[in-house]
Amino acid sequence: MAQIDLKSIIQNMTLEEKVAQLMQLSGNFYYGLAGEITGPFEEMGISEFVVKNSGSVLGVSGADTVRKIQAEHLKTNRHGIPLLFMADIVHGFKTIFPIPLAVGCSWDMELAEKSAEVAASEAAVAGVHVTFAPMVDLVRDPRWGRVLETTGEDSYLNSAFAKAFVRGFQGKDLAVDQMRVAACVKHFAAYGAPEGGRDYNTVNMSERQLRESYLSAYKAALDEGCEMVMTSFNTVDGIPATGNKWLMRDLLRKEWGFDGVLISDWGAVKELIPHGVAGNEAEAARKAILAGVDIEMMTPCYIRSLKNLIESGKVTETLLDEAVLRILKLKEKLGLFENPYRAADAVKEKEVILSESNREVACELAEKSCVLLKNDNVLPLDKQQNIALIGPFAQSSDILGAWSWQGEVDNTANLHEALQALTTNVTVAQGSHVETITDEQVTEAIEAAKAADVIVLAVGEYASMSGEACSRADITLPEAQLHLIKQMKTINKPIAVILFNGRPLDLHGVLDEADAVLEAWYPGTEGASAIANILFGKVNPSGKLTMSFPHTAGQIPVYYNAYNTGRPYDGVSRDHYLSKYLDIPNKPLLPFGFGLSYTNYIYENLRLSSDTMTADEQIQVSVTITNTGNYTGEEIVQLYIRDMTGDVVRPVKELKDFQKVSLNPKETKEIQFQLTEAQLRYYHQDMSFTSDEGLFEIYVGGSSEDVLTGGFTLKKMYTNLND
Repeated sequence: MAQIDLKSIIQNMTLEEKVAQLMQLSGNFYYGLAGEITGPFEEMGISEFVVKNSGSVLGVSGADTVRKIQAEHLKTNRHGIPLLFMADIVHGFKTIFPIPLAVGCSWDMELAEKSAEVAASEAAVAGVHVTFAPMVDLVRDPRWGRVLETTGEDSYLNSAFAKAFVRGFQGKDLAVDQMRVAACVKHFAAYGAPEGGRDYNTVNMSERQLRESYLSAYKAALDEGCEMVMTSFNTVDGIPATGNKWLMRDLLRKEWGFDGVLISDWGAVKELIPHGVAGNEAEAARKAILAGVDIEMMTPCYIRSLKNLIESGKVTETLLDEAVLRILKLKEKLGLFENPYRAADAVKEKEVILSESNREVACELAEKSCVLLKNDNVLPLDKQQNIALIGPFAQSSDILGAWSWQGEVDNTANLHEALQALTTNVTVAQGSHVETITDEQVTEAIEAAKAADVIVLAVGEYASMSGEACSRADITLPEAQLHLIKQMKTINKPIAVILFNGRPLDLHGVLDEADAVLEAWYPGTEGASAIANILFGKVNPSGKLTMSFPHTAGQIPVYYNAYNTGRPYDGVSRDHYLSKYLDIPNKPLLPFGFGLSYTNYIYENLRLSSDTMTADEQIQVSVTITNTGNYTGEEIVQLYIRDMTGDVVRPVKELKDFQKVSLNPKETKEIQFQLTEAQLRYYHQDMSFTSDEGLFEIYVGGSSEDVLTGGFTLKKMYTNLND
């Protein structure tokens, strides 16, 4: 690949041309081609000069469209600088995979990586260069609609998925492998912790909590080579992230050494004004560029103000040049100077997109993402049974979830179609809409249920009820569907509920009424087929929750790795003056790591190779697991620790490792983990990242609650007399 003298290009650019490189516009600015609008839009007063010299385009895809825009752009750009085409390819392009929260429940890094690779290949042939993914925000509040975009509440697991997604999107060399796209990790930082679960709301936490729980997944993505970072909408220590110099320059760039492109989220630069830290667009532009934001997405603060700020000496031109250089370096890494059309190919687009092999990956990942929450000997179904399929999702293809903007319901089978492909003994009735119900619907459902051997209820949320700006204070199923479930209960037939949703729900009225409950999330293009395979036992469910399900919204946030208080409640004590609720348990309804199977597993013989660990030695943790049932199954064996006496308060449990193991009926296997001193480290009072001498507990089991317990002592072979 020929070397491009990027600095010479920058030296020959005018100030206006350099500022324009920092502008990202949506596709409707280019020759009347419409892109997806995902945020507030207003008349921006963008000139033709800016459009012709801007650096990147948002939300445009399709090989012919991209090639046309790029060709027209290069005719008028006097430096021959190609456009970057960016889009939200979050969980698939045309082949839609399960939402990321569902992918998290697979605990399967290989499949997660493969899903990103498939998404990248489809996006690349359609002309996309950069995806705004992975979204790795740690989440603890299911009221927040965007929990569906993350892989859950655990920093260790989120970090592993962050790396897998980056590997899948980017491959090893973006210039060589043009069927990959550059990844952009988001939202930096701590976007997943808004007060009240309300989108865009204030985030307020200590630096220690930020570093320990929230920053690690972003860092993992960058360690894997992620090319871009997106700022978050929220505040960090009282300062909006997009104008937060400590977060972006001191931490991200200096401490972590990130030299890639930093892009604002949609409109986030101008939002410094309503946040109250900038009085006008010029002040917002100054704070964002000083913080290190390279690309401003869809607001004109840089365009309108940076030139004057530089000419007046309020911003140095060096900062502008650095930003432009980072943008041009990314274009060079993608090979755009040599081939500005990259992989965009209308013929290949038809071959790659929604190919049979891509659909197979989507189906397998959907199968592994479903979580069996309850099963009182109802599932799997027998194909000879008469099945009444009832509910608003019985014949709905609205199962793709948010950020599936290129997904097509016409290419998505519904559950009725998928069941019919496996059995003829299915009667269908709508039963209710998502939020409304009629007497006629109930009557039809009752007739279908009475004639059946088993009732399958397909219920959940509209896709539009989860996602950006979709916070919900009440996270129960809509009342219409709860009424439908009660009516079906009166028929005295076994009931299996299939849930289609984008967040953990308050499942009262569902879990207690149904005989079986399968959490399917929004499972994507092949989701209905995956669910049918599980219902009939072709696939044994193996998913485990990566986000706790609360008893009620009033219990939120509730998560497995919480701190003890000075007055901890053990769930049974009669002492009044303990940290507890009077009306519900402290623990979640369904804990992190929970998930059932069509078989049963027994954990026995937890053993540690030593009861003492030193700084340069590791402990081997062993456990035997037996499949006592009649189905081959895949179990996710989880290893947790607890530091019993820390420099600061430590979580009651922390996930440190896991393994997926396949077991035939009656088979026993020994599972081994290697635990090192490095896995025991955390941020201390002085922000040093180290471990403590003393006692540690070990927990191994099939969930964060169902575990065997052991322990060891860490000895570092020295004593600090000043402690």
